[in-house]
Amino acid sequence: MIMVENGFNNELIGNAGVRKYMDNDFDDFVQELQEQIYEETRKAYGMLAFERWLNPLYMGTMDDPDGYARVTGTCGDTIEMFLKFEDERVREALYQTDGCGSSHVCGSFAAEMALGKSPDELIDITGEAILKKLGGLPKEDGHCAFLSAETLQEALSDYMIKERGNRKS
Repeated sequence: MIMVENGFNNELIGNAGVRKYMDNDFDDFVQELQEQIYEETRKAYGMLAFERWLNPLYMGTMDDPDGYARVTGTCGDTIEMFLKFEDERVREALYQTDGCGSSHVCGSFAAEMALGKSPDELIDITGEAILKKLGGLPKEDGHCAFLSAETLQEALSDYMIKERGNRKS
């Protein structure tokens, strides 16, 4: 038996009670820590990026994409972009990354911004355009937007090279 102070009175509890008491304290600690992380992330990144960080859209891979690129940034994060075209417009865009939360958010927005665009319109999706859509990122994470845009442009280049080869055939 162990004496436990619980803030109101002292209790004498057995080993099972101690584990439950400690589990509750740990659960409360984890919950408070999670709430603190969420609050700090919302403040630093804004609500739009925070929501996308929690629920990334357009994440995945695709078999036989029309355009594909894999680019590793100077930070070490790698982003892959997959494009499928129909009638000269992006019908489907997906990304995959091994990077940080900002790389996920930026990859997700790059894919979203590509949907429905023609090759000429895709050229306008730059790092600056992604940052503008997000409302900005902390300075130390801004490079993720540029990495996402570069990967998208490389996937577009891959598509254009394949299309040029198909037209010659």
